[in-house]
Amino acid sequence: MNQFRSVLRPQAVSFACGLLLWLTSVSVRAQVVVAIGQNFTGSTYGVNSAALPPDANGAVGPRHFMEFINGTVAVYNKTNGLSVQRKSNLKFWSDAGLIISPDSGVSDPRVIYDPSTQRWFASQVDFDSTAMDPTLEANDFLLAVSDTIDPTGHWHGFMFQADPDNGTFADFPTLGVDGNAVYLSGDMYQGIDNPVGPSLVSIPKADLIAGTPTIANRTWFGVMNSAERGQVLQPVICLDGSSTGSVLAMGDIGMDSDPHSNVVSFAVQNAASSNATLTAAISINVSPYVVPFNSDLGYPFFNPMQPDGTTYLAANDARLSAKVYAVAGVLYAVHSTEVNDRIAVRWYRINAATHALLESGTIADPDLDLFFPSIAANASGTIVIGCNGSSINTFVSSFAIVGATVNGVTTFASPTLLNAGTVSYHGDDEVFADLLGNPLSSRWGDYSAAAVDGNSIWIASEYIASACNYTTWGGPFFNGGTGDNLLGTCASSAGAVGTRVALGNWSTRISKLTP
Repeated sequence: MNQFRSVLRPQAVSFACGLLLWLTSVSVRAQVVVAIGQNFTGSTYGVNSAALPPDANGAVGPRHFMEFINGTVAVYNKTNGLSVQRKSNLKFWSDAGLIISPDSGVSDPRVIYDPSTQRWFASQVDFDSTAMDPTLEANDFLLAVSDTIDPTGHWHGFMFQADPDNGTFADFPTLGVDGNAVYLSGDMYQGIDNPVGPSLVSIPKADLIAGTPTIANRTWFGVMNSAERGQVLQPVICLDGSSTGSVLAMGDIGMDSDPHSNVVSFAVQNAASSNATLTAAISINVSPYVVPFNSDLGYPFFNPMQPDGTTYLAANDARLSAKVYAVAGVLYAVHSTEVNDRIAVRWYRINAATHALLESGTIADPDLDLFFPSIAANASGTIVIGCNGSSINTFVSSFAIVGATVNGVTTFASPTLLNAGTVSYHGDDEVFADLLGNPLSSRWGDYSAAAVDGNSIWIASEYIASACNYTTWGGPFFNGGTGDNLLGTCASSAGAVGTRVALGNWSTRISKLTP
């Protein structure tokens, strides 16, 4: 439970199948050798998607890695990284049989591959894209299940109101799968400044993979009290049958800048039936975590440092933004906190059955802000955390932090670079906030993803792959503009007209790590 500094240190050499990392724990003398295999750029802003942020996310099956992010769905051959299918989010749902209103957008994608049924499950929410504040209106959960093991084949989609009782809006939806059910949760709002609590739905998995899939037997638990059930629920993904119905949440995601020290755990019972119920919520005491107050924005918010000296990048709060996994009856979860004015990664190992905290630690770097972490573990005790890192010396880049649990003790290596960013990031949202005189902030994240593939673990994250600056972008509207650039373009030299390629151009990074 104490703040954790790793005793592991990586060494790297070239190797035919990728990069090898020797991770040796001084205290327990354990050794893990990790090969970085596939490590490629997936999607790029302005090329494959126009969404800010992308919500880097994906899952892996026997032959494919499926990337499901805001704006685009891509399926890659996992042996060579080549794209075998790409379509927009709206085309994906249309192909799955749903009719999306032309006034609606879709957002916040999640995807999971379930090896026990050899099916893929994907989700999003819709929203009124014409509304000034979409959270004042009811919206829908969108859920799809693949017909086969092949994610490029046919899917069966479902759409149902996120809050059938009071018509509140589901933000930041999360998705979980285990042997009994598929679970959806939303962070419910009735206006952008009025959060009302978390929601939860369980759907028998057998119904979804039946010859005629149905959601008729789902259980809706309503909008719950966040003081009791926690904030931003993560239904747990369990692929080995060791846990069913587990749900994890933070007691407080950092709505203020006070230290908080509780994680909330509970479970869905009888989820394979139409009359599922919830166990009582258990509050797990953990070491304090904190979200610093952001004076520019006027509320608590993580803002990483970039090499141009700005801190406008939005790294959000202390929620469990990424998937939570159960492996051999142990829950693995991560979120952000602050250590010595740096954003750090807090990790947990929790007994799924007893809700007991087995271990926790904080991974902090003396130079880097580490943010938007995700975590997964294999059955052998190897753990991989994917995250972003940046500093006054480091552009926003993709990192992996590899660890091992030996005799109940977990240690982690220092962050290992997966792909380096090339420029300080300033998204379109920040640029236009500057034009309007609003506080500057560039959306990033809102999460990364880790996916288990046998003994391997894949990471889907975000980084900046191309460079541009105010001189070659934006003309007279921004600092250093020459006056004759077209707004929204990025040229090879000042004054020229070119294709927009950087200030708001995120790319996703897809990486495979194998012990």
